[in-house]
Amino acid sequence: MIVVYTSPGCSSCRKVKQWLKDRNLPFIEKNIFKTLLNDNEIKHLLMRSENGSDDIVSKRSKVIQENHIDIDSMTTDELIAFIKKNPSVLKRPIILNEKSFQVGYDSEEIGVFIPEELRRIADTPCSKDCIHYDGCGHVREAALQKAPSSGAKAEA
Repeated sequence: MIVVYTSPGCSSCRKVKQWLKDRNLPFIEKNIFKTLLNDNEIKHLLMRSENGSDDIVSKRSKVIQENHIDIDSMTTDELIAFIKKNPSVLKRPIILNEKSFQVGYDSEEIGVFIPEELRRIADTPCSKDCIHYDGCGHVREAALQKAPSSGAKAEA
């Protein structure tokens, strides 16, 4: 299942949610201000990110800047406590499933959240002359229409 950590007023969060809805991909939305993250969720995000806190914490956030906080000098437990107390320091959106992890909306990278079987169907050449077209051609066309292209916006 795809999980999307969001916040109200975040335009990138809205883009991700719309992208997932347009492709009928089920997801769980977690508003980081309404549903406070627990220790295990924060640890999981830190472990899943390639560069730990650098990937998920915005060092330019108001809290960090105004209080001159050096998150690089924090222990893991201190960092987790800090994020719990100040969820606004998290970059948004954070999107993850069992296989993929992404921070922010990137129209070229978000395609990793399309299930492999749909990507395979979309990548397999087929024409209306194919003997299996009645069974899979329409599915393939729908998958192709909803699959992200190089920066082009998919039409619903």
